[in-house]
Amino acid sequence: MSTPVADAPVPPEGPDQAESPAEPAAAAAAAAPAPAPAEEAPQSAYDARRDLLRGIPDAMRGGVGGGQFGGVNHGISGGTFHGGVTVNHLMVGGAAHTSGEVPRGTLKRLDRVFAEDGSNFQDLLEQLRKERVLVLTGPRFTGRRTAALLLLRRLGTASVHSLDRSTSPENLADRLTAGEARGYVLCDPITTRDQPLRDTHLLAARDKLGENGVLVITAGPHTHLEGVSGHPWQPPGTTAVLRSSLRAHVDDEGELRRLLALPAVTDFLSGHHQLREAARFAEVLGRHSLHGSDASEIETFSQAALEQQIQEWFEDADGTLHLREKAFLVALAAFHKGPYALTAELSDLLFGLLQRTEDPDVSAAVPVFGTNPAKRLQLARAIRYPKEEQTEWGPVTQSMAAFQDDRLAAVLLREVWTGHPSARPALVGWLRLLAADGRSFVRTRAASTVAVLALHDLPSAMALVIEEWALSDRPWLRIGAVNALALAHIIGTPNIPRIIDRWCADEDAHARLRWAAIRVHGLIGDERPAETVEALRVAVRRDGNDAAMLLELAQSVELLLLSDARDEVLAEVLRTRDDDRAAVDLALDGFLRACRHTEDDEPFGRPLVLAWYARSVTERPHSARGIAELWRAALGRLPNQDALDVLHDWVVAADRDHATEWALAALLPALVTRANERERLLHLLREGKHGVVPAAAERLLTVLPNH
Repeated sequence: MSTPVADAPVPPEGPDQAESPAEPAAAAAAAAPAPAPAEEAPQSAYDARRDLLRGIPDAMRGGVGGGQFGGVNHGISGGTFHGGVTVNHLMVGGAAHTSGEVPRGTLKRLDRVFAEDGSNFQDLLEQLRKERVLVLTGPRFTGRRTAALLLLRRLGTASVHSLDRSTSPENLADRLTAGEARGYVLCDPITTRDQPLRDTHLLAARDKLGENGVLVITAGPHTHLEGVSGHPWQPPGTTAVLRSSLRAHVDDEGELRRLLALPAVTDFLSGHHQLREAARFAEVLGRHSLHGSDASEIETFSQAALEQQIQEWFEDADGTLHLREKAFLVALAAFHKGPYALTAELSDLLFGLLQRTEDPDVSAAVPVFGTNPAKRLQLARAIRYPKEEQTEWGPVTQSMAAFQDDRLAAVLLREVWTGHPSARPALVGWLRLLAADGRSFVRTRAASTVAVLALHDLPSAMALVIEEWALSDRPWLRIGAVNALALAHIIGTPNIPRIIDRWCADEDAHARLRWAAIRVHGLIGDERPAETVEALRVAVRRDGNDAAMLLELAQSVELLLLSDARDEVLAEVLRTRDDDRAAVDLALDGFLRACRHTEDDEPFGRPLVLAWYARSVTERPHSARGIAELWRAALGRLPNQDALDVLHDWVVAADRDHATEWALAALLPALVTRANERERLLHLLREGKHGVVPAAAERLLTVLPNH
């Protein structure tokens, strides 16, 4: 008979896989991750699961499928947007690239659908009337250009002219005509740190315009200003824009109310959509009202708008989004609702790797200072907020960063992985570095990111990441592969049980693949207890002479007995034949490991298995009898010191907690069916451990039956 084996590492079987070519020292130096702790032995399966549960994204905490991961595959179809695009007060919100007079008809249409509710349009109009030159600041896609055009129209200018954004600040005054009642708009002029838009340029423009001309300049997050006090644009609300834009398509008030009350519209307005998306949605609703088109277009609009935003970020035709900011978007998707500083730090590491892929001859220069967190989060449609987080060192309040729309993270990762394969070498190298990081949260998010990639391209994720990690001689990478497979299964990736069953059963499979499969069984096996327990039995018969494998098998049983399916797992464990000694010892080793754990992992806290027993006495008598049966077998197995030690710890816990004492008092009589079993418990309660006899022991003596 075997006793629970001591923790032991998987023996190295050759050198680790060669470092990815995407991990050069120069790129890694851009933002080196925290050094990983010494990896002499893998982290225990229980501790690894605790870290995993602490750090996974909220969307993965549910069950299999559903949410933004499971169910319908929201693919980007040919790069097209679901629904047409209309010219309205948002669709002209992009920067103008040519000069010329804006058609009066365009201005008239904009004026008809423009929504002022909630905006500071009237205040800006008064400011422009006084100053004649106005710099309108704000993020992209908030209707700044539309507001600029209508400010000029409402001011009564004879004509409105759009200036090419390539107009340099030095030449701005030269592009204006003196003495005429013209209005000019310059949207997001191209500026640099060395050539900003200065107050002197505005003074020269005002002098050139005289008393009749008017100029409005829009400035975005990347516009460099010097000595210029911009006027922030406060846009109208999404509901106001949708309603005003919809009025251009629907005249009947009753029909307007019906459309706005549709569930898909309510969901759209509850999200964090841009104003241009609200205007586009209005056209879709108008077309549906006029022609009775398929309602599915309305229902899928929100998701399609999200996908188009991501396409725009990474296609970036006008070059306004630097590669470093694209790396930040990917990092934010991986660390959604994680600490901002951590996300920014690790995004610079990815930037270095992406830069090496894009142009190996150019080093990735990362500005140490000068990055404005508020602006970069604004561009990413994200927010920053304080939150208290549970860490290894207790609760800590951190500044977190998250996309405004939770769906963005998963969709963005999918788009980068499947739509931009040239980024894969850098992304794979980055994830490998994160998986070996010294911070458990970073390692967990590396695994959860790989899980999302596997959902959308399992063969590539397996070949490029998961199998590479699983075969590594670095325990953190192997644990990363385990977590990635488990999370991939949780979010609905097909075939994960088939993969681990094959790895576990194949005698020709590498020992490290079997190791990984056994650990994954412990994480997801509660969904199919019978198959999982049988797979572990087969494995223990085959690997019974491998101490490291015995440990992993026992740890998987341990996790399964602590899972939500503990009763079903227990029933399967109890079906083990008495003559199958390897399987019996596996069951007892796993059971004793489970018995060591307490609520919140508090030393001498309430034992989880004992609390399970106390509930089962009235709710599931079969489970209560099964727990007692395993205890009797563990105490009757020689040597039995491990079982005696665990039971002594329960007595100590009973000495500190009244409910634990009552539960143990209910259990102890069930452990006595023969005289020798009573004598064993009498000795434990009277002698204690190392001479330590808790006060509760004397009281517990009274519950032992006489045999």
